[in-house]
Amino acid sequence: MDKLLHIIKRYIPVKLFKALQPIYHWLFSALAAYWYGWPSEKLIVIGVTGTMGKTTSVYIISRVLAAAGYKVGFTSTAIYNDGRQEWLNDRKMTMAGRFFTQRMLKKMVKNGCRYAIVETTSQGIEQFRHRFINYDVLVFTGLYPEHIEAHGGFENYKQAKGKLFAHLKSCKTKYADDKGRVVKADNGFKKINANRVKKTIIVNADDEHADYFLSFWAEEKWGYTNKSANLIGDKMQIVKYGDVESNSGGTEFAVDDKVKIKVNLLGEYNAANAMTAVCLGLSQGIKWEKIKNGLEKIKAIPGRMEIITATNFTVVIDYAYEPEALKKIYNTILKLEHTKVIHVLGSAGGGRDVARRPKLGVLAGEQAYIVVVTNEDPYDDDPKLIIDQVAAGAASVGKILNQDLFKIEDRRQAISRALSLARAGDIVLITGKGSEQAICVADGKKIKWDDRQVVREELAKLAD
Repeated sequence: MDKLLHIIKRYIPVKLFKALQPIYHWLFSALAAYWYGWPSEKLIVIGVTGTMGKTTSVYIISRVLAAAGYKVGFTSTAIYNDGRQEWLNDRKMTMAGRFFTQRMLKKMVKNGCRYAIVETTSQGIEQFRHRFINYDVLVFTGLYPEHIEAHGGFENYKQAKGKLFAHLKSCKTKYADDKGRVVKADNGFKKINANRVKKTIIVNADDEHADYFLSFWAEEKWGYTNKSANLIGDKMQIVKYGDVESNSGGTEFAVDDKVKIKVNLLGEYNAANAMTAVCLGLSQGIKWEKIKNGLEKIKAIPGRMEIITATNFTVVIDYAYEPEALKKIYNTILKLEHTKVIHVLGSAGGGRDVARRPKLGVLAGEQAYIVVVTNEDPYDDDPKLIIDQVAAGAASVGKILNQDLFKIEDRRQAISRALSLARAGDIVLITGKGSEQAICVADGKKIKWDDRQVVREELAKLAD
């Protein structure tokens, strides 16, 4: 259907196309739901949105629900799961097309899922991809500037997220039995004997925009906080966590000063990500022991601080491509035992927040010993120009070209150079793509790619 949109765009004047675009998106969202039989009506649907931590939260929530005995499916930036099998997202989209999402929900129903988790993006919301999905729980992980150029400003970006929360009030009430199966409630008897699924909002209460998302209607509201957050809203449940410690063995924290939890994920920020699952579990009546068990069984998330161990140094691969996300990565990396950091990075094209390019370079230049700037996802932009803009940021804080700053357009060659420069105790950090399965280039083409696979191949060459 997205190809059809591009064809239509060629033959319709720009102004008319923009005027008709909302109607197009709405109609195809409705058609997709109808075509697959309104599958979201037969699942308890959780929507996860925010700038940071969405994918990790989706994955963690799924593991907590599984530990409680529920079959769950999900769609996310990194991974898809239809309740029967799990595979890496190979579509280069977080919230894929309407027909794909509805088809996935249909598969989840067929495969006996009780819960579906949908990572829901601001751009997907603007294109009505959330419409005709009957959400039951919405999770807000936090907000900072991203996709600003696409939305025309931060306030528009925030309000795009808000449309999802406004949508919750129009979602029909569901009823579920004691096994989490959504059932019909055609009469009073069934309603008494089935549990009404409460429309629920869960927020990161430490985010400065938490009040905005809590201002929307919900039957139940939850907030998790590492501070003393003052929150608005009735029926508010506050869950506090603290004593956060992170090292090479994972991240530990305490909930309500009594429940100690350890997740095998690097980075203090993963305590906040885990709290989305804590609140979700509690809101669904899951016992503490099962929540804790689900969290502590998690081993790793593809492309999220994923570690590949070489002979005498370490490679860390992460999806981070925004300055704020990269700061969190460095806060974690620099606390690990290491000699020096060698950073491979780039920035996306396609009109995506051009202003962040030199900022990424500055961050890498300040924190890494060696910076290698390379291609990421240029789309129709000139990859050399993007590389120059990122490298200029690194140069502005003292990095010297061809000494501790390298510009290598070919991403494989850039990774190979970084690995060849690594010595005992070093960390080679590779950011921007994580577990993505393609590089997007001009004319809508995709080149098959996986940073993790390339790293393993290049390490094997070095070992020969």
